[in-house]
Amino acid sequence: MELRLDNSLWLLLLLPTLVYFGWFGLKNFRDSSKLQKIVFLLRIAVVALLIFALASPSLLRPVKEEQVIFLMDRSASLKGMETEMTLAVENALSSKKDHQSVAVYTFAEDFLSLLPMTKEPQTLPAELAAGQNGHTNIARALELASNSGNTDLATRLVLLTDGNETQSSAIESLNRLESERLQVDVWPIEQSVQNDLAVSRFETPSRAFLGEAQSFSVTIDSDTETEAKLIFSANDRDLDTKEIELSEGQNVFNYSYPATSEGLLKYEVRVETADDAFLENNSLASITEVSGSPEVLVVNGGEPSPIPGLLDTENLRVTELSSAQLPSSLSAILRYDSIIFDNVSGTAVGEQQMTIIEQAVQQFGVGFMMVGGEQSFGLGGYFKTPIERLLPVEMEVKGKHELPSLGLMIVMDRSGSMLGMKMELAKEAAARSVELLRPDDTLGVIAFDDRPWEILPTAKVSDPQAAVDKILAITPGGGTEIYRSLEQAYSELEDLELQRKHIILLTDGQSATSSDYDALIENGKDKNITLSTVSIGQDADRNLLEQLADTGSGRFYDVIDATTIPAILSRETIMMSRTYIVDKPFTPIVYSSRWDDLFDEGIPQLNSYIATTAKSTASVALESEEGDPVLASWNYGLGKTVAYTSGSGAWSGDFQSWSRWPDFWNRSAAQLLPAYEEIPYSVTRKEQGVYTVEDPTQSSAILTVAAVDEQGNEVPLQTEPLAPGKVDVKLDAEPGLIFFSISNENGAAYKTGLTIPYGDEYQTAAANMPLMTTLAERTGGQVLGTLDEAFRDMTYTSGTVRPIQLFLLLAAMVLFFLDITLRRFGLPKPALKRKATKEEPSSPAAVDQLIKAKKRS
Repeated sequence: MELRLDNSLWLLLLLPTLVYFGWFGLKNFRDSSKLQKIVFLLRIAVVALLIFALASPSLLRPVKEEQVIFLMDRSASLKGMETEMTLAVENALSSKKDHQSVAVYTFAEDFLSLLPMTKEPQTLPAELAAGQNGHTNIARALELASNSGNTDLATRLVLLTDGNETQSSAIESLNRLESERLQVDVWPIEQSVQNDLAVSRFETPSRAFLGEAQSFSVTIDSDTETEAKLIFSANDRDLDTKEIELSEGQNVFNYSYPATSEGLLKYEVRVETADDAFLENNSLASITEVSGSPEVLVVNGGEPSPIPGLLDTENLRVTELSSAQLPSSLSAILRYDSIIFDNVSGTAVGEQQMTIIEQAVQQFGVGFMMVGGEQSFGLGGYFKTPIERLLPVEMEVKGKHELPSLGLMIVMDRSGSMLGMKMELAKEAAARSVELLRPDDTLGVIAFDDRPWEILPTAKVSDPQAAVDKILAITPGGGTEIYRSLEQAYSELEDLELQRKHIILLTDGQSATSSDYDALIENGKDKNITLSTVSIGQDADRNLLEQLADTGSGRFYDVIDATTIPAILSRETIMMSRTYIVDKPFTPIVYSSRWDDLFDEGIPQLNSYIATTAKSTASVALESEEGDPVLASWNYGLGKTVAYTSGSGAWSGDFQSWSRWPDFWNRSAAQLLPAYEEIPYSVTRKEQGVYTVEDPTQSSAILTVAAVDEQGNEVPLQTEPLAPGKVDVKLDAEPGLIFFSISNENGAAYKTGLTIPYGDEYQTAAANMPLMTTLAERTGGQVLGTLDEAFRDMTYTSGTVRPIQLFLLLAAMVLFFLDITLRRFGLPKPALKRKATKEEPSSPAAVDQLIKAKKRS
């Protein structure tokens, strides 16, 4: 048994304590009473115990067991070395001693167990789990491994790595981990990568004019002399291909290409060669803004839109695309200054595309306008979508129109094939439908696999949140049997006295049985029940589902992009629960706005519009007689958005023959264009993951920076002010193109794109011996020649540690209370003495003394 003190400096307090009590004892101890001497000694003991308790004492019971933990680096820089490392560890295990336990872990950006701690090693798996290998985090591996076993035992960590860490700091981690029971051994691994080409730099002008010659500069690092192909592309279309010869080391190539189109251009360079080690470092992208006239993108719902023919094409560049052709990347959307959706259904636009448009409007000032029609606004399924968030109107109609009574049954597939995103989106879609229903509406939800499961009994929606919770709790599993579930849904609705009764069927598979659907549906139609169907994915029985919807007087949706499922169910629910289309000629009421001067000579009539509700901060330019917004606008972040709830065709009535009809659309397009002052802020790469943003005009004090990737996802970042108008931006983004939105306190803004290059993990480099040597030396370990040495005897002692601090405090407390007791009541007297004392007052002499005292008084 060994006594250990973790905070021995506290023992220095014994010196002043000894001086104080020594001086007091020499002066008073000899003349003190027995009680005072005992109290004096008790106080010395109490103070000594408290001082020893502050030193955190513990008792160590030595044991012979030891732990050896192997940490194998499986990051991308050591690709191809996994088998060699695994065999080396397996061979070394034969040298393990009986008192040693062993564990094997692998690490890169993450940390995975290959062999849990054991005294009986087993054969290691032939293949390592892939995991996240884009970075090397030695620090995290050391910390997790050191706490993975018994921390009371002497432990040796054996690192198999090249030491080229790209995340965190192993040295800083060591400062937190240093322990007399922990050693770190290192077995250096050299990269096996050969013949690697890497595009290390690609530069194009940040701005250019149409027709101007643009200089492209490409830097390629090569391990060897070789031939390669250099491919340039613009906006994801091949621009040119060059055959090049590379020498060992750094190679720089310069080319010139004219700017042939206006707007934001994404240029990309890619190098191709045979037997390249890393494909991840073969391409880079760059962004160039080519000045020109503003460009407007008009998106139609499948039929050509009349809007492009009404716009001023001499001052505006106009592009028309169908909803199926809508770009799906942020760089492609940012080519346009504004976007107009003309009667476009949300079921044709995925949630990701909506998110990208929202980011383009909010962060980069792109304008957006939605034009009404049978596929637009609420009828288009835009409820609770990113598009609804950015528009100045809400899809919900709040208490202004007569709404029919509704009974809705949702019949959704929960079979095993729905596992994953399809199931989650189907549940989200059903939950949105619940939120669209009123308290008097009737709802039922059936989930089916090889049999129907009643999730929500058919009843009025009295507690929407409880209904949503039950829907979100649905789990997938089982086969697919459609008929019985559909039959149950029809039976639930047939006897209800409601104006509208509707069933929505969602499935991604084929029914296990064939039954007489026609008789079931025809009988339902006699009871005023309609049926819409949603086919999800390639395996669904499209023919059957389309036939069911056609027979059931509903709509059939063939879903390829699963993210459109929520919009489909929102559209179906809205179409059945609301009367959205106001279909009667009316003269709109005009309010003060950017459009009001167009109506100085009179206001034409409109035929129809989609009912919506204006948001509280929206500016309404035209309003219907029923108080619904017809033309409304507002600012959303840096961008402007407009909602025109009538249509571009027949719905516009007399507006189509109105002399100022083209002016109306050009005024709307002008309203959408960015109105903020633009400052060309500079963005430079300081180091990996850190960029410096600066205002070259020195007119800014505070800079606000947002970053968005190609998929429209906002990238988390941290900003650190360096000076007025200058900040460092730290972000952790995957390699690829991201876009910065930069603004100052005065509203001046700037947008730019830059490439997050491939990480240092994909660079060829020699083993980092200085780091590995430091790790070994700081912990008393070794740089190993062979892994067998990892099982040598350890100089540190294992043992179980038992803290005794609480025991010392308890003893001090007991002695302290004993001190108080003795000072209050004194020392206990012997029994004979106590008896004599009690008898003494009854003696004659004592009585006489009492009588004399009484007489004197």
